[in-house]
Amino acid sequence: MKIVIAGAGEVGYHLAKLLTKEAHSIVLIDTNSKILKRAETEMDLLAVTGSAYSVVILDKIGMDDTDLLIAVTSSETVNLTVATLGKQLGAKRTVARVNNAEFVKLKDRLNLQNMGIDMIISPEELASHEIIRLLRRSSFTDAFDFEFGKLTLLGTYISEHSSLLDESMEHLSERSNNKHFTPIAIHRNHGTIIPQAEDVFSLNDHVFFLCLPEGVDELRDLFGSKRLEIKNVMIMGGGNVGFNAARKLGRRKNVKIIESDSERCFELADKLPDVLVINDDGHDVNLLEEENIEKMDAFIAVTGNSETNIMSCLVAKNHGVKKTIAMVENMDYIHLSQNIGIDTLINKKLLAANSIFRYVRQAHVVNIAGLHGVDAEVLEVLAVEGSKVTRKPIGKLKLPEHAKIGGVIRKDKSWIAEEDFQIMPEDKVVVFAIPSAIKKTLEYFK
Repeated sequence: MKIVIAGAGEVGYHLAKLLTKEAHSIVLIDTNSKILKRAETEMDLLAVTGSAYSVVILDKIGMDDTDLLIAVTSSETVNLTVATLGKQLGAKRTVARVNNAEFVKLKDRLNLQNMGIDMIISPEELASHEIIRLLRRSSFTDAFDFEFGKLTLLGTYISEHSSLLDESMEHLSERSNNKHFTPIAIHRNHGTIIPQAEDVFSLNDHVFFLCLPEGVDELRDLFGSKRLEIKNVMIMGGGNVGFNAARKLGRRKNVKIIESDSERCFELADKLPDVLVINDDGHDVNLLEEENIEKMDAFIAVTGNSETNIMSCLVAKNHGVKKTIAMVENMDYIHLSQNIGIDTLINKKLLAANSIFRYVRQAHVVNIAGLHGVDAEVLEVLAVEGSKVTRKPIGKLKLPEHAKIGGVIRKDKSWIAEEDFQIMPEDKVVVFAIPSAIKKTLEYFK
């Protein structure tokens, strides 16, 4: 597949990395020649220096044989224009990144396809959705439901108080013989491990489990985590992410939002009648104490400054807040959450890149869950009639080394996958794989 990416910022760069690992033909356009040289060194792609706004450059690249044009520059206007121009010049599908979440809400009314735009994506909207999702499973660092909770992906850290510390996978399997959950990945020292029987849980491991509905509470008990009910939420930052999160949470929770811009505060107060809006910059610990930060169940920092978000979350933790979420601009920060004491760091650019990546996926991939700070994915894949995955039990399939089948959903039932399990046509199979193994793994489902 020929894919043209306009914009080599963090979204475009990360997306190019993901797609080149799948052997797609990638063209990356940007005005910054220094970034493009680094991209050519690190990846197998064609780098073109110039503005994607230019019809001459789009013609030079060749839109008539382009399968997908992805416009992810920092300018919303440029992205919408580039996608429209690309479609007019022959690109089969187009994606545009926007900053204004209203485009996402009104996409059907606006009929963007008539403009030549097949998909729009808002990093701010994705970030607010991610916050809501994380608060639903607040005892865990990550949470993702497949088929409305028939299977759930959960992430947690191995602490010095965890009963699994220094325990082997084999022993865990013996303890959990009810087969309600299974570990599918361990993130350790910036590397990803697919757990085998002989592997042992180590301190600060970030472990990901696939669970049946009845396995969620069992897993929580195993880690000694209490069910955390989120009632009181404080949000620092009244930008698009903070506004969208407050709007969704305000109907069911007690929400306070802190914003430094007084004009924005009036706007927030008008649009969020169920939310208490406080005009301050949030740096003052005394203010946070006056606003009863110690009574908050969750603290969410989503200002435009990563360091401010991190530091305010640390202050919240120090005052006993159980769930903290900080938005950071630098993708490299994602790996630091456990080391610095924050529950979860999110990056809206990473969320955007992963969301576009799902769009590029083949039709039989139903869903994809990105793991925070982990260079790997969990895919929900439809097993079609006659595919390799339906011909033998799971233990005899000989999947790629860095891939593992975690669970299977068949109509209204779900199972944790075992080696003797036979996958049937129309089953939805949840698979964990690192990027280099995804393409070969998907061959089993065709």
